[in-house]
Amino acid sequence: MTSPKRCLRYNSLSGAEMIETERLRLRRWRDADLLAFAAMNADPNVRRYFSSRLTREESDASVARFIRMYALDGYAFMATELRQTSEFIGLLGIQRMSFLLPGRTVPAVEIGWRFNEKSWGKGLATEGARACLDLAFKNFQLPEVVAFTTPANLPSRRVMEKLGMTRNPDDDFDDPRIAAGHPCQRHVLYRLQRSAWQSKKILSV
Repeated sequence: MTSPKRCLRYNSLSGAEMIETERLRLRRWRDADLLAFAAMNADPNVRRYFSSRLTREESDASVARFIRMYALDGYAFMATELRQTSEFIGLLGIQRMSFLLPGRTVPAVEIGWRFNEKSWGKGLATEGARACLDLAFKNFQLPEVVAFTTPANLPSRRVMEKLGMTRNPDDDFDDPRIAAGHPCQRHVLYRLQRSAWQSKKILSV
């Protein structure tokens, strides 16, 4: 029986159409989301742990990439809104990485989130990410999901730890998309395997 606090509308041919939690709705992108998403990506506080802010063109291009990845894999970073008001607040989801982690021969699948500033500190990222992990491990049967950020991004790291993800310092890496020597180039890597997620779910029942 599906929990009333977490609902997934899923089509085996096209992937996750919509994910709903107690407070959030994760859905496919719309043209109407682009302006609010661009405003987020131009906000220096939202982009504090990134190498730069994004122009409108760069922000729109990132949404186009999410849409392409959804078409390829059936999952990607999804537009995220508040269920009560339908207000767009950012993105959340799982997505195949665009580069290889050190020692990997195939791209890992990452979980990520980015919300506007007024949505911080309310547990929304953790709530939505748990539903995305259900999608990753139950529907797509992925063996592992990773997450990464700069060492200084303690709020996101706390979310990763609440999800049960763990870090081995030997896995930390320099993001190849960021120029050498940039303060945001170094990243910490967190992992969660399907077996660990399943064990955690069984214990929480």
